[in-house]
Amino acid sequence: MALNLEDIGHLLTARGVHQYGREAVSQLEHALQCARWAEKSGETAATVVAALLHDLGHLLAPGGDATERDDLHQYLAIPFLRGLLPDAVLEPIRLHVDAKRYLCTMEPGYWETLSPASQHSLALQGGPFTPKEAMQFAAQPFAQEAIRLRRYDDHAKVPGLATPPLAHYMALVVDLAREREGLLAAH
Repeated sequence: MALNLEDIGHLLTARGVHQYGREAVSQLEHALQCARWAEKSGETAATVVAALLHDLGHLLAPGGDATERDDLHQYLAIPFLRGLLPDAVLEPIRLHVDAKRYLCTMEPGYWETLSPASQHSLALQGGPFTPKEAMQFAAQPFAQEAIRLRRYDDHAKVPGLATPPLAHYMALVVDLAREREGLLAAH
């Protein structure tokens, strides 16, 4: 079953009000902050939307936020979004956990910059990549976008940080969905 635009907004506003795992922000605050970082960094609309929706799988997980176990949230939302949004949104979402594993391998000291909750989830997600796995990850399409998304994710955990409202970012989601629909209709 695909999600529609209304479903996405509802998930973020209804289920997103809950605390984001062990972080000091809600799921919605985290999503908005992540999108804000991407937008302020000059990312494409697709990467901004990926930043907004990267943890939507937590909100779709049975019982709500499943950050206390390896819920594979990076994959959960993809089938629900595939009919609506382009790969430029979906692939960074799918790869954002692997980007953390990559950065832990390739950047000395990166692990120490992670929040305690992110360090905990890393262990549940398989830990750092081997050097070979890191090279394979980096060779994938959208790996660089996922790495940047991961960095925005790391910074998007600040209680009380002012962000544009959800409607601001949902307008980007609507534009991308319409653009994708138009491209499909043209073929």
